[in-house]
Formats: sequence, structure tokens, C-alpha cells
Amino acid sequence: MSPERVFLDANILFSAAYGSRGLLQLWQWAREGKCLLLTSSYAVEEARRNLSDPSQLESLERLLQDIQIVPDADPSIPCPVDLPEKDRPLLLAAIAAKADYFLTGDITNFGRFFGEKVGGVKICRPRDYFSSPDL
Repeated sequence: MSPERVFLDANILFSAAYGSRGLLQLWQWAREGKCLLLTSSYAVEEARRNLSDPSQLESLERLLQDIQIVPDADPSIPCPVDLPEKDRPLLLAAIAAKADYFLTGDITNFGRFFGEKVGGVKICRPRDYFSSPDL
């Protein structure tokens, strides 16, 4: 069985670089072959913009070594759900990359989709992914 494809939203990258120890379990699972971590350059740039401390930026760069950067989505493709313009490229990149999961902590914009599949990608918070019976 191939590893699950897990797309990380910018706020997940930011939080991991900031030092969220719980999120580092994702990187451990990736090293064990349980999942393949994905993100887009759009998400990486958003995370970088929100990190001001040089040590956190260094941490982000280390974390990115274990993440596959997938192509940004074609902006002409319509988003299958109603999202703010700034969030559409993230979900569309996950769909285009055939991710199994889209992990985000953004309750405001993605919360109403938690637990749902959109374009074949299940949207959830990290804690819901960690407690998934599929793992």
C-alpha cells in the first residue's frame, strides 16, 4: 500500500516551524513511510511571510527538506467550494496533486468542510488526521 498523500496548509508549516511538537509527528510518519508530505510554493511563501524570527525561518527550511513541493494550481480552474480567494490556490493545489488529505488549522475558512472530501481530498485538522482509523 502506498503512503497517504498529505497536503500541508501554510498555517501547518508555520506552526511546525514555530515549534509545535505535536505536528512534528507528521515528519516522523513521513520518515517511516506512512505518509508523503506535500505542499505548494504558494503555501511556503505564505508561511515565510508570517515567520519573522530567523531561527523559525531556519526551522521551516529544515522541515521543507522532507516535503514534496507540488505545482501551484492553475488560477483559471474554478474552486469546487466557496473559499476566500487567498485560500483557493491551496485547496486546488492539493486536489491537482491528488492528495488524500488537506491538513489545516484554519477553522474560519475551512472549518465548515472539516471531515468532508472536496475534489477527492479530505479536509481536516491535524488532530483529526492523527486520530484517523486509517492510520
